[in-house]
Amino acid sequence: MKQTPFEYVVRHGLPVLRKEIARCMINDFGLNEKEAAEKLGITPAAVFQYLSGKRGKINVTDVEVLHKINISTERIVNQGDGTVVSEICRLCKFFSSKRLFPFTSDSCKDESYYSKRRSFSVYYKFLFQYFFWHGTYKSIG
Repeated sequence: MKQTPFEYVVRHGLPVLRKEIARCMINDFGLNEKEAAEKLGITPAAVFQYLSGKRGKINVTDVEVLHKINISTERIVNQGDGTVVSEICRLCKFFSSKRLFPFTSDSCKDESYYSKRRSFSVYYKFLFQYFFWHGTYKSIG
């Protein structure tokens, strides 16, 4: 079965983003694993798994991408929990624009797309929030 763009991001993209943000929080901003976990809304064990390579196994080496991640990390550290989802979305859009994800999707272009496809957008926004905040990839239901 073919993965939707959302499924790809949840299974492959989100772990890499979380890993890089957690790494940046610890190495560049001096947070410990517990503080990074609190900022990201995940458990310290999840942060440990990201840092040890058990999750988010792709290593980001592109300087421009790392710079964008550093900017998002700084915003999350300085502005608090409310910025995590918006910064992850911003990074995801950036990754898509750089063609770092193996798909193109109109779903991230603007909010008018969501209003045209209300049931689709509500479902995927719910799933994104569920997977992001719970850090799980198990199916719902």
